Amino acid sequence: MEKFEAFVLDQRNDQPHTEIRQMTIDELSEGDVTIRVAYSSVNYKDGSVVERQMFVKNYPLIPGIDLAGTVLTSKDKRFKEGDEVIVTSYGLGTDHDGGYSEVARVPANWIVPLPEGLTLREAMILGTAGFTAGLSVQRLEDNGLESSQGSVLVAGSTGGVGSIAVDILAKKGYDVVASTGKLNEHEYLKRIGAKKVINRDEVIDNESQPFREEKWAGAIDPVGGKTLQYILTTLQYGTSVATSGLTGGMEVATTVGPFIGRGVNWLGIDSVNCPMNIREKVWQRLASDLKPEHLNEDIVKEISMEELPVVLTDILEGKNRGRTIVKM
Repeated sequence: MEKFEAFVLDQRNDQPHTEIRQMTIDELSEGDVTIRVAYSSVNYKDGSVVERQMFVKNYPLIPGIDLAGTVLTSKDKRFKEGDEVIVTSYGLGTDHDGGYSEVARVPANWIVPLPEGLTLREAMILGTAGFTAGLSVQRLEDNGLESSQGSVLVAGSTGGVGSIAVDILAKKGYDVVASTGKLNEHEYLKRIGAKKVINRDEVIDNESQPFREEKWAGAIDPVGGKTLQYILTTLQYGTSVATSGLTGGMEVATTVGPFIGRGVNWLGIDSVNCPMNIREKVWQRLASDLKPEHLNEDIVKEISMEELPVVLTDILEGKNRGRTIVKM
């Protein structure tokens, strides 16, 4: 393949500018493995890269923190032509050319072989959001979460992490309570497994109380801010919240009360630098016991590269539902 198309973020007169550009492999960031990309996906972080230039160190850059595709060439003996692979996180799409391209070149140490049980398309319906949801469930279970303990809260439940978390937990038999600010999405959330849907205003801390009634056997929080403040004060004794996002803000005002008075655990979920042994384990589970039931049109919208500018703006404004994948 001599030429291919890529969605490129660049600067023009010191202002950010995006375009679909004809490129050659030699123009890509360095890497051991060259991949024919089948799909990428759209994450909140991608919107932050393109619309706010967060995380960007050099221009031009091909954004896209996820990709799934087939190996074209490899300098690393672990991978060969024709292998189907997944790449997410690390510096992909931030300081290294990413997935919004028909061809990518990446370090071999970033690559996860596509697990049996997943297609390339399904892998990108999951993507970083699905990996984050899966890692959150694993960490909660590692810290004692069981379906017999009571309801599990999923905040920000119509987003990518939230939607997949609802689906995974419901499949595993948990009683899922989903919170959202989108009144028109209650049926969607029930369709993918939520037993109950509540308004996000019910799970926001506006009074800075150190303790409230114990409600949740666990929680998945891609929101942060005052939502996380509320969750910490309402967890049952000895249970945990897995935090992976900051759409509700980075600042969290809390006390030591929930931690020393109720023994709760605040689990940080990092999808970017997660060690490869854990990363591969979670992907294997996402292809088996953690595979969501609704990796279909219930939860995903498919777009082309030409549609990326609008979708990247929408995700920052909270207009997207579930997952959006980009077909190359």
